[in-house]
Parts: sequence; C-alpha cells; structure tokens
Amino acid sequence: MAGVMQKFLIASMFMWILPIAILYGFNNDLLPGSTTLTPHSLTLLSGFLAVVSVNVVIVFYICLALKEPTDKHKPDASFVAEAKDSVKKLTTGVTSTDPALKKEE
Repeated sequence: MAGVMQKFLIASMFMWILPIAILYGFNNDLLPGSTTLTPHSLTLLSGFLAVVSVNVVIVFYICLALKEPTDKHKPDASFVAEAKDSVKKLTTGVTSTDPALKKEE
C-alpha cells in the first residue's frame, strides 16, 4: 500500500509542478524562442503546453497502475460477502441480514 501512495503523491506533485514551471518559464522568457512570440501566442502556447504536461503525467500514472501486479491485492472477505448480499437483495428482492439495512427499511 505504501508503494501505491508513493506513486500517487509523486504523480500529484508533478501534476502541480510541471504546469507551473512551464507557465513560469514562458512568462519570464526562460525558454528559448519565447521572446519572439506575441503576447497572445505566448499565452496560448504556454497554456496548451501546461495542459499537455498534466495529461502526460496522468497517462504515465495510469501506465504505472496497469503494470502493478494484480495478485498482490486481495479483497476483504467481509466486504465481498456484504457486496454479494447486496447484489442478491437487489436482484431477487430478498431482505438482508445486516441490521443497519433493516433500520433503513
């Protein structure tokens, strides 16, 4: 679980840092060629690249999540039992054995 959180936090940091760095670089003429652009073009290009950078980070995070082994995560047995009971109740109309659900009815 710690590895998943670490990947999420790193991806979240890059989703904030990259667009701000791109906008800062364009607005302060740190990137080559940005001084020759008109202010309108500069705004459009920097905004477009900032959005693209966020999407690249999201795609990278999704690829990391898909490469993670599926056999190391096992569902909680009580959760699975409650889910099956809930599905059975919805499909057949059988009342649940859960006291919390009986209070709602």
